Amino acid sequence: MWIRLRQICVTCTDLNEVSRDLAGVLGLEACFTDPSVGQFGLKNTLWPIGTQFLECVTPMSSDLETTAAGRYISRHGGDTGYMVICEVDDVAARRNIVDELGIRVAFELNYPDEGHVGMQLHPADTGGSFLEMDQMTMKGGGEVGGPWWPAGKNWKPFVRTDRVSAITAATISSPDPSTLATRWAEITQTPFDLDDHNQPILEFDNARIRFVQEHDGRGERLSGIDVRCGDSEAVLAAATTLGLQTRDTTVTLAGLDVTCVE
Repeated sequence: MWIRLRQICVTCTDLNEVSRDLAGVLGLEACFTDPSVGQFGLKNTLWPIGTQFLECVTPMSSDLETTAAGRYISRHGGDTGYMVICEVDDVAARRNIVDELGIRVAFELNYPDEGHVGMQLHPADTGGSFLEMDQMTMKGGGEVGGPWWPAGKNWKPFVRTDRVSAITAATISSPDPSTLATRWAEITQTPFDLDDHNQPILEFDNARIRFVQEHDGRGERLSGIDVRCGDSEAVLAAATTLGLQTRDTTVTLAGLDVTCVE
């Protein structure tokens, strides 16, 4: 079985501001708005990063307590990473593993007519964030860079890679990184390893999931991503112009620490 990191989702209070920052700093162009998230009291936008995606969701109500995403913002002290969304080759096999581990499914994604089946796992059982696993069953589904129904049918013309071209890692902060990494390794059937800094990692087919010590008081959460960057100087200069927080090769966007890597 294979598993790829295909999409990162953040939840934010001001989608217009996030849209400005993602376009201005990372050079991204929005490709899709999914009306189906309205059933959760949300609106969203997606941006392609190479063959992967960054999604931002925001509550439609100013009362954050009326939506799960809004309550997540409140619990974590502001905009934050929300979901790690993966593409897999066999959702049914993954479901068997999830059931054996006693992991609850928070939401079933069952759209056979569109060629999309999947599951969002309950974050109280996974820890760290929502973890979603999706399978594309339409023609070309499963190919690297193939169809991705959550981003609509026509996302490729919106790909802009002048500044960033891929998401190479996601970082999850936790009071107990090793225990959380062990749990995710069981769920994803991915070997647990350590990186050069002795931090637990899981190596997916196209990216790694990194587990680090939580130190900012915002709790266990999806706290950052690494992006392959062709022009880190332009990224950091644009971030500075917009008044965003930067350090070394990292800029904070929509509650995520976005780190430029080669």
